[in-house]
Amino acid sequence: MRDLDSLTSWTAEWAGLRVAVLGLGVTGFSVADTLIELGSDVVVIAASGDGERAELLDVIGGRLIVEPDATVVPTALVDFDPELVIVSPGYRPDHAILLWARGRSLAIWGDIELAWRLRDKVSPPAEWLLVTGTNGKTTTTGLATHLLTSAGTRAAAVGNIGIPVLDAIRYPAGFDVLVVELSSFQLHWMPRSGPGAVHPLASVCLNIADDHLDWHGSPAAYAEAKGTVYFNTKVACIYNLADERTMHLVEEAEVEDGCRAVGFGLGSPGPSDLGVVDGILVDRAFHDDRHRSAFELATIDELRAVGLASRHMASNVLAAAGLVRAAGLSPADVHSGLATFEIDHHRTETIAMAEGIVWVDDSKATNPHAANASLTSFPSVVWIVGGLLKGVDVSELVSTHAARLRSAIVIGADRGEVLAAFARHAPDVPLFEVTADDTRQVMPEAVRLAAAAARDGDVVLLAPAAASMDQFTDYADRGTRFASAVKDHLGGAGDDHDPQPGEGRQAAG
Repeated sequence: MRDLDSLTSWTAEWAGLRVAVLGLGVTGFSVADTLIELGSDVVVIAASGDGERAELLDVIGGRLIVEPDATVVPTALVDFDPELVIVSPGYRPDHAILLWARGRSLAIWGDIELAWRLRDKVSPPAEWLLVTGTNGKTTTTGLATHLLTSAGTRAAAVGNIGIPVLDAIRYPAGFDVLVVELSSFQLHWMPRSGPGAVHPLASVCLNIADDHLDWHGSPAAYAEAKGTVYFNTKVACIYNLADERTMHLVEEAEVEDGCRAVGFGLGSPGPSDLGVVDGILVDRAFHDDRHRSAFELATIDELRAVGLASRHMASNVLAAAGLVRAAGLSPADVHSGLATFEIDHHRTETIAMAEGIVWVDDSKATNPHAANASLTSFPSVVWIVGGLLKGVDVSELVSTHAARLRSAIVIGADRGEVLAAFARHAPDVPLFEVTADDTRQVMPEAVRLAAAAARDGDVVLLAPAAASMDQFTDYADRGTRFASAVKDHLGGAGDDHDPQPGEGRQAAG
């Protein structure tokens, strides 16, 4: 059996290593492609053998084992006798193959650990900035990357944001900094110590709220996974002053000597914090005279010009600023970079304004914590809500925002749980349920129902508080279909109309 602890460089002896890769999505293929380039003997186990990646795997010299049953350990895998298993992020720890691998005392890595071990393919290797949290990861990752590149730093946004880290570390020109967005799934598979442990320059956990409990098993296990982001940080562990759980995660982390805890929040900052004073974002953390002075980064009015002035967006700006200040950017770099930032699609994105009604796509609000931030931004809302709840209760969210809701349009596989939450906590809010069997009709029906309910001054808000895979490919597909349905509706003849048979039904209660 190979000594895996010695595999900490691109130039280490990877040739001939027998590796089983679980999953043939974007991440799984990047793992297989990398290891085959290194000369390893690779088999990929996937639920389907269809598609372009399966064909490419054969071309580059990998083997595919198709096994749609998650309770089965394929005989071909047992016969292969792997020395290492690398798991794609979505595989639950209780998957049959992972239980089998543990029973054989096989090493199990995620793609992030593999990328860290191989990061020296281009020398010098890039520094890593790590971003996680229940809500705001992608915006903060994009912001930090934009600020870095605007200042002339060669940086890339990678990881859970869609570009595998392994693709970035193999890019021939190399990068100075990788901003790595990490899901709780990826963090679960990351070691906190040893040769595969990541040592980031700076790290942030933006917030913690119950999510993915069906995968992690408990809120404590979910939070523990998130806390891994802080381990071994070199310069700054950045935490949310408004969420003391993130502070506790910093306190529990083993970090490198000299690493500082840096808070961010929307109030007046302390000497080691970033915050807001009289409408100005300021940095007291990375200032030599931070006990008596602060750097100005931007004003709220300047953020408003680029769509970042809402409370949760301003909070993301402060977190991103903390990361890039830890990486050496100046306050002037932050200020000039913010002025040219463009917000991502599907994150509180205004789709249209017509007849006094604003249509907003926040399809990326895939959990109650994210939906709460979005709902808080608007005083009167027709809310499109629902999907796959992932074991999370939306009762508190419904109760908190009942007074601002003109109506709610309920979609998705877990509609019953959403309707029950309204019946218990907001019985006076008018409800409409989208019952279309054809998933292509879900958003057109939801939009027609929302248009009938909305009044001058309202915001029709898609902030589902749920995952999307029951009716859509992903949150982006859900948001794109919403935007398309809105534009089709507003471009059609006639005024808003009352719901007609087949368009949905008013929910009882």
